[in-house]
Amino acid sequence: MTTLALVGTLPDWMVIWSPRIATAFFLFAFGASVGSFLNVVVYRLPTGRSVVSPPSRCPRCGWRLTWKENLPVIGWLLLLGRCRRCRGRISVQYPLVELLMGCVFATTYFAVFWPPRGSWIAGIGGDWWTISGFGVAWPAYGVIVALLSALVAATIVDARTFLIPAGITTAMTIAAFAGWGLQSLLSSRTTADFPLPLASWPVVSIVGGAAIGTVVSCFLLQTGRLRRSFEDYEEYVPEGDVLAEYPHGRREMGVEILFLLPIVIGGLLGWALFRSLAPDGDPPMPLAVLGASGFGWFVGGGLVWGIRILGTLAFGREAMGMGDVHLLAGIGAALGWIDPIRVFFLAPFIALAWIAVTRLAASIRGRSTRELPYGPHLAAATVLVLVARPFVDELQRMLLQPPN
Repeated sequence: MTTLALVGTLPDWMVIWSPRIATAFFLFAFGASVGSFLNVVVYRLPTGRSVVSPPSRCPRCGWRLTWKENLPVIGWLLLLGRCRRCRGRISVQYPLVELLMGCVFATTYFAVFWPPRGSWIAGIGGDWWTISGFGVAWPAYGVIVALLSALVAATIVDARTFLIPAGITTAMTIAAFAGWGLQSLLSSRTTADFPLPLASWPVVSIVGGAAIGTVVSCFLLQTGRLRRSFEDYEEYVPEGDVLAEYPHGRREMGVEILFLLPIVIGGLLGWALFRSLAPDGDPPMPLAVLGASGFGWFVGGGLVWGIRILGTLAFGREAMGMGDVHLLAGIGAALGWIDPIRVFFLAPFIALAWIAVTRLAASIRGRSTRELPYGPHLAAATVLVLVARPFVDELQRMLLQPPN
């Protein structure tokens, strides 16, 4: 019997769903592998060790894992959660993170590409995803799952160390720019809304000027013409502590304002250039998409950096960490300029809810509460904005609708 004849004997639902299930299974396996890599990242990156070498091994005795033992989820089950050599316990975090990322990759695929028509889930992604299909929209899908992967890694590390490694947020941002840049080459302007709010010529001009200003600021920083803020922070950190009462916060904000000055000037010059040239029509698709991603990066980072500067100047102590600045900037690069604003205003409510729940639980159990940094709240707000997008859109329409 030929393959075509065999397909003709299958039920319609099996013909339709079999390729989707196969793709989802592959993405689950790939996501679990990403989760395995994230376990390495969250374990090694805070200590400054390479995430590439040496290969995975027991953290207790150094026993190098074989390829079977290194399989996501399955490897931990084969070892029964213990090292084969020293019989030391292997944290259950490893298979849980791998399982979580596998589910994230597969669930995201179904949520944006194959939701039931007219369902609430269909509002999460929108028509562009289903019209484009995975064959065209895979770079955009890659941006979303890369964002979620980075949020998981940043949350774990920040909760443990009160620091978000720059490597995580940098990788998130690069993945966003690269993914959207590639997507712009595969897509054209259609009637369906693009996942990012496409940039107009004024936005492209401002982003281009601000990007040049960012390069100038980074050059001045790398060449020593500008010093890094909080260079002597470690002198005020007690041994074994992760936080310090730094006495010169206001002074250091002047250093950061100097770093931001070329970026602001670059953005203003970009706007002036647009005003003088006044190009007609819409920007080419690559410029519109990359401009949207870049504008989201500046808006997301600028929101937190502004609060960091104003809060530190007002209270004399570091208001928010630079890791939070880079985190929301990366979120903006992946989702555009609107969602970082939503995340920014939603995160404090999530933080307050967390504080209320943990204090209640601590009072019942008779234990003290553990402080949680702000990064996990930003990550939780981002996931909520993504998952509850139809509700968030409706809530925004209600709040912005003028009274009758």
